[in-house]
Amino acid sequence: MAAKLAGGGRRSRGRRRSGRIAEINVTPFVDVMLVLLIVFMVTAPLLTVGVPLDLPKTEAKQLTSDEAPLTISIRSDGVVFLQETEVPEDKVVERLTALAKEGYKSRIFIRADETANYGVVARVMAKISSAGYRNIGLVTDTLDAQARKKG
Repeated sequence: MAAKLAGGGRRSRGRRRSGRIAEINVTPFVDVMLVLLIVFMVTAPLLTVGVPLDLPKTEAKQLTSDEAPLTISIRSDGVVFLQETEVPEDKVVERLTALAKEGYKSRIFIRADETANYGVVARVMAKISSAGYRNIGLVTDTLDAQARKKG
């Protein structure tokens, strides 16, 4: 003789079977996205070249490039920067020669403030040339970029 137990043989000591949640909780996703948005908003202005200069204005279009060029910046007071590091004018050749030994021989850009002394810019260009760099470019602002900065 077989006896039939209540509950079909399952243990049911007051536990209720809970169903699966069929919806996605988007609150953590929104929180993460807002944090990322704030991080990008804070870091985006820092991605520009570090030395603030007033560049001369031209009607030339912006050049496109695949690799980041080596940049020398000259402030209005004559202080010279290699990338974002201040370099004494007499040490420019030494630093550029060291970079050339590391294999960097591509182009080099000069960003000079429009009120910088022409003599300083000419001396720096001569030093770049004596360090073995032949592809030298002068960076300017386009007239469109200048209008956007003002308005």
